[in-house]
Amino acid sequence: MDDIRFQHATFVTGAPALKDCPPPTLPEFCFAGRSNVGKSSLINRLTNKKKLARTSNTPGKTQQMNYYLIDDRIYIVDLPGFGFAQAPKRERERWGRDIQTYLLQRETLRLIFHLVDIRHEPTALDRDFFYWMASNEIPFAVLLSKADKVSGNKRAAAKANLKKTLAAMNVDVPILVVSAESADAGSGINELQSIITEFSSG
Repeated sequence: MDDIRFQHATFVTGAPALKDCPPPTLPEFCFAGRSNVGKSSLINRLTNKKKLARTSNTPGKTQQMNYYLIDDRIYIVDLPGFGFAQAPKRERERWGRDIQTYLLQRETLRLIFHLVDIRHEPTALDRDFFYWMASNEIPFAVLLSKADKVSGNKRAAAKANLKKTLAAMNVDVPILVVSAESADAGSGINELQSIITEFSSG
């Protein structure tokens, strides 16, 4: 597959349940992480469309799997954030089962991008998710988001600390420092696009 240009991005559907996902015909890349960690903002920056994914200051706003079609060649999937979802317990449990099935069995899923706010240590939920993905041999990368909020030294320290955390689990995966706000070469967007292109052709 040639390089994806990230020039044409459209919202396709919001899937409130696994059965509502589009047919598995194109490579998929999903964005996961705690609520309010910046998934929607990063998707907007990645596709250069400010209002493609709805952003909110209210944790748990995304309550479905939102599918975005990029250049008619891949799907970007914004998963519901975990930790703060504003929904009844029974509904949260159903989401959990559906998303687990999706992550384990979706044959077109190529890579999971797990976002962690660079200003904070990975939470217990984050670490559990790292370990679960690694144990199930699910390909993933970690994105340290909101990098524009900290200095260069703190970015480097956060990346080094995360690498140690993952190494203690015997996990070696790509770690990218990214910003949805910064437009410079250090925003990590180019690297993110390159990884998606690479895994699309696998």
